[in-house]
Amino acid sequence: MRKTLRRSRPSSLSLLYDQFQLSRAVRRSLNLILLANLFGNLHGIICGGGTTAMVGLANELKAGDLAFGLINGIPQAAALLQIPFSILVSRTQARKKYMLTLGLFSRALWILFGLIPIVVPTNPAWLPLWTMIFLLGLSSCCGAIINVCWLPWLSDLAPQRLRAQWFSYRDMVVAGFNLAFGLLVAWMLDTLPLPDRYAIIFALGGVLGMLDMICFGFCREQYSDAPRKRKIGSVLKSIRSNRPFCALVTMWTAWCFTSNLCGPYLARYSINEMSLSFMQMTVFGSAASAIATVLVMRRWGRAMSRYGCRSVMLVSTVITSLTDGFYLFSVPGAVWPVLLRNLVGAACWSGANLAANSMQLSASPDEARPSYIAVFACVTSLVGVALGTLCGGALLEGWENAGWFSGSFDRFKVLILISVILRLLVALLLVRPLENDREGTPRAMVTDALHAVLRRRRLRS
Repeated sequence: MRKTLRRSRPSSLSLLYDQFQLSRAVRRSLNLILLANLFGNLHGIICGGGTTAMVGLANELKAGDLAFGLINGIPQAAALLQIPFSILVSRTQARKKYMLTLGLFSRALWILFGLIPIVVPTNPAWLPLWTMIFLLGLSSCCGAIINVCWLPWLSDLAPQRLRAQWFSYRDMVVAGFNLAFGLLVAWMLDTLPLPDRYAIIFALGGVLGMLDMICFGFCREQYSDAPRKRKIGSVLKSIRSNRPFCALVTMWTAWCFTSNLCGPYLARYSINEMSLSFMQMTVFGSAASAIATVLVMRRWGRAMSRYGCRSVMLVSTVITSLTDGFYLFSVPGAVWPVLLRNLVGAACWSGANLAANSMQLSASPDEARPSYIAVFACVTSLVGVALGTLCGGALLEGWENAGWFSGSFDRFKVLILISVILRLLVALLLVRPLENDREGTPRAMVTDALHAVLRRRRLRS
């Protein structure tokens, strides 16, 4: 009996590359960047701001609310260095060199974080916490060059109309791995003994971050423009005259500020005040977010292609702005506020992130894209994320010292309510001035989505 060999069905990503007739070298590089992003996201599950591992380590080092806000804000404040780094990258065009030196060193430092409870003496008592803050600052400063290298690198390799679909495919793949890896990290946090627990976990996080950088060592370096000697003053002048870009920076900065007033503290609130375990936080938090992202990412990508980035941004931010409100009904031991907040929030936040990435690239000119990306990251990270996080921590600690907002409606819930109201105002007032790259409207997008749901119900009945 003759055996017939069937050719394997090409992946949706390969079909997408075929559509744009990309060369083999470009395809390989884009796949390597996707793999690097996967390693980077797994690194972020351990080493990102507000993760369960960072919350656990901060608790172990006895960090207060303001100190915890500082820990979350330092990486964002270091984004200020992206502006001079972007000038350097534009002049030298040596992205690979910087990723494999500064970027690799930045990620390798995370291996040391888990050793702090073991090797750093507790006399004086502040030394372990400030050792962590010092290492975090050093890693963040060196790592500031990563964003101004990899995103323009992707932009130079991928045609503009391919990027939104590439990002949606990447986010869908990454979310699936985040789900499995998040469960593994939670199990390790709940079961590994102290003090070895954090040494093992942060060593794993550091290695994953290093693999992220190493992937770029095998990518093809390609530049859409010749090396330019640009001065910071001329870059800022050019950006000020770019109204679509300035509107996007203003909106996203305000969105990040209002989101980070309480966002980084929700995991800590869930673990400390609500008495949830690391596994519960992962299953009903990170895992729920990953599942929601996998289910909706392709739909957001198709919606952007049909209705435009602004339509997706408005719908997703309006819904996301309300999701932290589930925590207003939280009680000790309850997991449903965490589950609903992360399911609905991740489903819509993924659309907002996708729209922001695409709008950022399309609003920045090819010849100055690294500088534009650096300014965007600097302003949104420093004024939005870092300042928002520090303000949230200062309010929480100030209210605690003053003895305000005790009882069932505690200081955390007051901060959550303020954040929900401010986020909704940002979505309603600052998204509409943005430029849309399609003729579709948010109303048409919501109407068509509702009609599609109704049609499916009729077919099932």
